[in-house]
Amino acid sequence: MKKNTYRPSRGSIRHHIEMSCAPRSSRLPPKVSQIRRSGTGSICRAKLSRNGENDTSNNAWPDFKKGQGAAGPALFPPEIIVAVKALACQLPKQLGLPFSRFTHEEIAQQAAKQGIVASISGKTVWRWLSKDAIRPWCYRSWIWPRDPDFEQKAGKVFDLYQGVWNGKPLDRKDFVISSDEKTSIQARHRLVPIRAPEPCRYGRVEHEYERKGALAYMAAWDVQHAKVFGLCRDKTGIQSFRDLVDLVMSQEPYRSARRVFWITDNGSSERCQASIERLKGWYSNAIQVHTPIHASWLNQVEIYFSVLQRKVLSPNDFESIEDLEKNILSFQTMYEQIAKPFKWKFTRDDLKQILTKCSEKQKMAA
Repeated sequence: MKKNTYRPSRGSIRHHIEMSCAPRSSRLPPKVSQIRRSGTGSICRAKLSRNGENDTSNNAWPDFKKGQGAAGPALFPPEIIVAVKALACQLPKQLGLPFSRFTHEEIAQQAAKQGIVASISGKTVWRWLSKDAIRPWCYRSWIWPRDPDFEQKAGKVFDLYQGVWNGKPLDRKDFVISSDEKTSIQARHRLVPIRAPEPCRYGRVEHEYERKGALAYMAAWDVQHAKVFGLCRDKTGIQSFRDLVDLVMSQEPYRSARRVFWITDNGSSERCQASIERLKGWYSNAIQVHTPIHASWLNQVEIYFSVLQRKVLSPNDFESIEDLEKNILSFQTMYEQIAKPFKWKFTRDDLKQILTKCSEKQKMAA
C-alpha cells in the first residue's frame, strides 16, 4: 500500500483547488521564477504563466512571487529596488507633486504610477529604505556657508580654542571669551499650573498662557576656565554689549591681562571693523574676533545657551519678567559651580572636509 493513497486523485477538481489555495509549508524550499535579461538590458521573467501567456506582456515591472500562488511575498530584482530608492531621494516638487515630503505609501504609489513596478506595498518600500537609512519624510535644518572667507575666519576661532594665535601659543596672561546674546526671551505665565510627573505619566504643561514681557540675556563664557558672566536687558545693542564687556573686564584677572580675545558673531551691535576698533577703545587689551557669517555654532557660548534653554526656559512658566530674570541669573551662578571647559574636538581639517563637500555639491548643482 502506498503512503499517499489518502490524497485525492490528481485528476479531480478538488485536488487542484487544494493545491493552488493551500498555504505552502515552511519546510519546502520556495520556487523562484527564473529571471533573464532581454536584449535591451531589461529584466523579464522567462517562466510562462498558468494560462500559457508570458508574464512579460505587461509594460510595467511585474510582481515577482516566491513559490506559486498570490499569497507568497514578492521577489523583486535589484534594478527595481535601486529605482525605488532613487525615487525616494527626489523632492516631491521635482515630480510636480503639491506636497513637501514623501511617506512610504506615497513612494509606492509613485513607483506604480511611473511604471517602475506594477504594484508594491508601502511596507516593502519602508523595508528597503530602512536598510540604507533613507527617510524622505524627515528634515533637518542646516545653514549653507555663505561667507567667502569662511575657512580663514573659522580657523582663527579654532586656533583660539586650541590656545594658539597667529601661529604662537597663548601664555597664562591671555584669555579667550566667547560671548553672544539670547534675544526676546518671553516670560509666559501658564493659565493652569504645571503638573509634576507621576508614575506612568509625563509632567503636563498647559498650552495657553499670558505674556508677561520679554528680555534679552547677554552672556560671556571663559573658554579656558569655564566661568560665566551674564546680565539681562530690555533690548540688545551697543550699550548692552558695553555693559557686558565692563562686567568682565572690570574684574581680575581680565583687567590686568595681557590680551583678552572676545569671540563674537556678526550681530547688529558687534559687526564690522568699527566694532573691533570700538572694543579696542574701551579696553586696550581687548581683541575682538568675529566668527564667519551664519556660523553661531562656532561660538562656544551657544553650548551654554542650549543648557539654559533645556534647564530653565523649557517649559516656560514665569509669573513675571522679574521672575524670569531671577531664574536665569540664579541658574548662571549654580551652573558656574559645576561647569567644566567644553571639549572642543572640531578642527581645521574637519572644516576643510565639509567645505570640500559643499564645493562639490555646488559644482554638481551648476
